[in-house]
Amino acid sequence: MKYLFSSLSFFLFTTIVFAQNNFDVNQLRNDVEYLASDDLEGRETGKSGEDKAAEYIIKRFEALGVEPLGEEGFFQTFSFKPKPHPHASEKEMEAVEPVMGKNVIGFINNGAENTIVIGAHYDHLGEGTKLEGSLYAGKEPMVHNGADDNASGVAVMLALAEKLRSREDLNNNNYLFIGFSGEEKGLFGSNYFTKHPTVEIESINYMINMDMVGRFDEAKGLAINGTGTSPVWDDRIEKVNKTGIKIISDEGGIGPSDHTSFYLQNIPVLHFFTGQHEDYHKPTDDVEKVNFEGMAVVGDFILNLISSLNWEGKLAFTKTQQKDSQKAPKFSVTLGVMPDYMFDGEGMRIDGIIDDRPAQKAGLQKGDVVTKMGDVNVEGMRGYMEALSKFQKGDKAKIEVIREGKKETFAVQF
Repeated sequence: MKYLFSSLSFFLFTTIVFAQNNFDVNQLRNDVEYLASDDLEGRETGKSGEDKAAEYIIKRFEALGVEPLGEEGFFQTFSFKPKPHPHASEKEMEAVEPVMGKNVIGFINNGAENTIVIGAHYDHLGEGTKLEGSLYAGKEPMVHNGADDNASGVAVMLALAEKLRSREDLNNNNYLFIGFSGEEKGLFGSNYFTKHPTVEIESINYMINMDMVGRFDEAKGLAINGTGTSPVWDDRIEKVNKTGIKIISDEGGIGPSDHTSFYLQNIPVLHFFTGQHEDYHKPTDDVEKVNFEGMAVVGDFILNLISSLNWEGKLAFTKTQQKDSQKAPKFSVTLGVMPDYMFDGEGMRIDGIIDDRPAQKAGLQKGDVVTKMGDVNVEGMRGYMEALSKFQKGDKAKIEVIREGKKETFAVQF
């Protein structure tokens, strides 16, 4: 009987995991088009545009038969004080008005012992300011619609809710879907949830986070962060990836998105990400640049991964101490570029140039691979940050890059 059960489990694994799940591309488009529309004014936390986005997510949950599991229906409200600047004193913080955020939480109750959290932040930058993280260089305020960041993640979350609601075979876990608020201002929504969970925190099996999954490019691949947070991740991701998607993985459980809050509660996490781009935190992150078919590929991959783990029970958690404990170098200057975080070669490839910053003034271009800054060899992102830490405002440096296979040198002033 043991052998028969194992054979049956393997059969179920192979037939379930590698199915094409036919995600509705038109529905993905409809969700992103609404969430990234001008009417929502950039979905800034605490503003009416974010309220509209929250109501939309609730209506979609209700239509899908997803139950509320917030503290007030689907809502979990919280307040926080955003810092006026990174080094704000306690006295300065006393004068800051609190902002109200709302997590939106839905639940598929299968009566299971454990629950999988599937999350995506739905807030964005509003009209955007440099303090809020905008990289927009214009003088007039402009709405930052955030189609990729992160209407795309919310749309895939809703698509997964639809699939999992209809999959009676995937009932060995419950599913908790969370649209996080306050992410852009400092992971406030996910941090609040993990401190005030609406399910027992010990019952959470693992957490899937989707943040910026709207620009999938086969050549660049799919980034999956957090693969070191459970011993099952690497092997299972490899087995699920039967279509041969290029995977760029990172073991660390700590990163600039909501999965970090769960990792810090000793919960295995994965963050799915399709790459940085020159429209990041700019008004140009709009619907027409989203790859909806690529979003369906990401959703399909995640659903197959969840399917493959249906019989696994609760996953073991692993701290990624060595990687997470490495302190990032501190630096006071920037080159003014968007790094290509999907690049897996030597050096730091530039994925976008920010106007009126040192890189643009020096003549650097998108696609250049920075290999040396001053006397420091740049072997990757950490090397790039270490190199930046050597310079102060006003310093001059020689920057070596590879452009179209040839080495070129540029003079930069920070």
